[in-house]
Amino acid sequence: MARGSSGIVAGLTAAAVVAVGYLAYQASANAPDSVAVPRAKASSSAPAVGHDKPKKKEEHPTALPAESGTGARVVYALGDRRVWLVDAQGKVTRTFAVMPSALSPRPGVYKVGSRSGSIKGSDGVLIEHVVRFAKADGDVPVGFSAAQDGSMASPDPKLKTGGVRMKRADGDAMWAFATVGAKVVVVP
Repeated sequence: MARGSSGIVAGLTAAAVVAVGYLAYQASANAPDSVAVPRAKASSSAPAVGHDKPKKKEEHPTALPAESGTGARVVYALGDRRVWLVDAQGKVTRTFAVMPSALSPRPGVYKVGSRSGSIKGSDGVLIEHVVRFAKADGDVPVGFSAAQDGSMASPDPKLKTGGVRMKRADGDAMWAFATVGAKVVVVP
């Protein structure tokens, strides 16, 4: 009798696995695109994981964000940790990576309010070419700057600092480009 009941259990288990597999296939076939898992193409040259059409940003990670305004401006993408200097005709004249500050401004349009040639930052680091354009957390000034020692260390999250750090050569370019009143567009 033991041999007969194990056959029944094996048969029921196999049927259950087939039923669950079928139901899972049906659910994935009818799922909306927002939750569906991308399927590989039938061709053997298809990637094992990925999307059929990568976003333009993925193809060109340094491409200017689409929703960044018009005209001459500095564009600061918080998520990309990148800045673009854009001339009046909309042409990118320079782009570079930055180290975000401990506090960041909200996405929006700002104007350069003040500049300082060389000072000590709120973190105690000597900085140059400070271009202030916003406030975060109520009263903390946010601005672009370059450490005089060339460092771009991650900010101490315990300190309320607003210095967006860049390499010295990028700081020189920012200083020449972003005078008082220049537009700064912050995007997510």
